Amino acid sequence: MSLFDIMRKNIIKLITSFFYLGCIPFVPGTFGSLAGVLLFFIFWPNPWLYFLVLGIVTLAGFKFSTDAEQVFSSKDPRQVVIDEVSGMMISLIGTPYDWHWVLLAFFLFRLFDTLKPYPAHSIQKMHGAIGIMSDDLIAGGYTFIVVQAIVAFNSFKLSLAACMRI
Repeated sequence: MSLFDIMRKNIIKLITSFFYLGCIPFVPGTFGSLAGVLLFFIFWPNPWLYFLVLGIVTLAGFKFSTDAEQVFSSKDPRQVVIDEVSGMMISLIGTPYDWHWVLLAFFLFRLFDTLKPYPAHSIQKMHGAIGIMSDDLIAGGYTFIVVQAIVAFNSFKLSLAACMRI
């Protein structure tokens, strides 16, 4: 194996395990999701920067996840958590910058990622980056919808309460 091949393999591991978080021996997907939460708290005050980071993470996931299956010698290796980072970041789009809402989004994302509602379960069976990334992006989309519906309902309820006091 050439030096180039060794470096390439290590770069793929670094990126797809999201700086080796995926190499933690227990619940690596949860640690990947927590990395997405951390990125939310760092970058959400500047939404343009948040979307830029989300785009880079997602594109890197699609670019390197297929190669990661070869590097880690398995289909959808548990070490690959860049998909959880991306999915969690999608979950948090538009979420109020408050730990209560973020905690709700985190638990919902982990639930949807585990249950794999339609069509996530079917898509996950696909090989390569599509199978690795898409189920988490779908879980992120479902979480986004549920969280935003709860935020909207809560906002409506607060507005209604304020009107009743007048």
